[in-house]
Parts: sequence; C-alpha cells; structure tokens
Amino acid sequence: MANTSSPSDAFSRPGLYGAAPPELVRVPDDAVQFSPLVPGAARLEDQAEGTLSGFSLLAPPGTVERRYTLALALRALRPGAPFTALAPKDKGGSRLGKELASFGCGASETAKRHHRICAGERPAGLSGLDEAIADGAPRFVDALGLWSQPGVFSWDRADPGSELLVRHLPPLRGRGADLGCGIGFLSRAVLASPGVERISLIDIDRRAVDLARRNIADARAEARWSDVRESGTGLAGLDFVVMNPPFHDGGAEDRSLGQSFIRRAAEALRPGGTLWLTANRHLPYEGVLQPLFRSVALKAEASGYKIYEARR
Repeated sequence: MANTSSPSDAFSRPGLYGAAPPELVRVPDDAVQFSPLVPGAARLEDQAEGTLSGFSLLAPPGTVERRYTLALALRALRPGAPFTALAPKDKGGSRLGKELASFGCGASETAKRHHRICAGERPAGLSGLDEAIADGAPRFVDALGLWSQPGVFSWDRADPGSELLVRHLPPLRGRGADLGCGIGFLSRAVLASPGVERISLIDIDRRAVDLARRNIADARAEARWSDVRESGTGLAGLDFVVMNPPFHDGGAEDRSLGQSFIRRAAEALRPGGTLWLTANRHLPYEGVLQPLFRSVALKAEASGYKIYEARR
C-alpha cells in the first residue's frame, strides 16, 4: 500500500496518483500517494519542483482536471525521472499522448485492458505547465456564489438534487452533519437557521473540504477529510443529517455508496433525529431507510429527484 504522507522536499521518493490496476503498472512500495480522493494523501500542489524520482498516475477523466494533474506531476518530477500515465480509452486515455506532447513531453503508448498507457521520462525543458495549473486551480464561480475547482462534484453549477433539497429543508436545530458535503452548498443553507448549534462537513475529496472551509466562514461549522464508508462519521447523538450521497465510483454507478451513507447517518443520529436525503428518482434507497428509521416520508419529487425525511 502506498504511503499517504511525505515531506514536500523528499527527493528520492516516487509519486503515485490514484489506484491504477496493478496488472497495468507496477508501483514501488515506497511511492507517496497524492490523490485528493485518498484521505491522508500528500498534496501534489505543494510538492517542490523536481523532487520526485518517478511517478505513476491514473489520470482523471475531466480534461481540465487531467491536464492540471499531469502538469503538477511533471513539475514535481526531477529531469530524467520515469513516469507512467494511464486512463481508460473512453475517459481521457485516447488523449493522454497528445496532452503530454503539448507539455513538451514525449511518451511511448501501449493499449491494454481498455486503457491507454503512456510511459516516458521527464525532459529537462517543459512548456505550458503554468497555464494548465492555472486553468485547473480553485476559482470563484459566480453562478454558485462559492469557491470551486474543476474535478469536484458539480463544480461549476448547482446540482439539481441539492437545489431541490434546499428548497424543502425546514429550519433545523441543534447539532448535525453534512455527509458528502462537497464545497458546502447544503451546509450554507442549513446554517441560515439560527437554531443550528454545530454542523460537521465530511467529504472524501480533500479539494472539496478545502473549498468548503473557504466558503463557510462560520464558527458553527467544521470540515473534515474522511471516507465515511471506511471510518464512519465519528459522530453520535446528532439532531440532524443532510446529504446528497454519491452513487458513482470511478465513473460507474454503485448504489452501495448511497446505502452506506444512509447507514452511517442512522448510526450518528439520536433517537428522534432526522435525516434529510436527496437522491435520483431511480435509486432504490427505500429498502435501506425503512429498517433503520422509525418513519420515512417522501417530501418532494421533481425533475428526476426525490427528497426524503427519515426519523430515527
């Protein structure tokens, strides 16, 4: 398992981004993980230039996010150090070679198991890195009135399910949590209620947590980088939980994600506490809600989404 922390000036260590299939790329045991989706991973943005001895990167699917990550990885590599970048062919893999070439970085290309794999060495001279890093960096999105970044959930527009939930949320009171908080869209609405004493924002994406902290300057809010499926919430006796749970993992639909979020919410709520949940209409969460909650009520259904209020 790759290391998830490292001094920013570590010169002799290789880097790793994401979890590439082991049959496609060999990752050294001492590789330092940099993916923002792995809680505890190091920050690639902060890695000093030319300090890594190699890099293996499972490239993100979004064009802006992918070029941003490639540029950060190339910047962190020392000249002459080897790299491997790969992605599924239909999720950016077919463009990897051209994108690396645009930075002045040649690579050999192979195809295996529906992935395109590019391997090469970091040249002494590179071009276009600063522009790609600037394009993928956090920015204020006027349409949201929030700071966001390419690659985080619904980064440049309000998610319709979250908007529907905000329209139907009553004033909440006491202590609560926002599971899968993203950049803080739901928590901002929750904190409009003066009766809220405390809200914990939890997300698996470190970038989203950083942005939520930037977006919500309220002493009642605390944000945490964590995978609630693995570690739980660390919370108990809550009065409320709000959430728009994920249902994709690695680009594929995974209904167990939302189901695990519902179980974690039930564990964290006190008897009588309330879960407010938004979900796509086709997701069958009712079967998970019914055994865990004393009452489950469908409060709204519109535009392909549904809102549930569930009481412990």
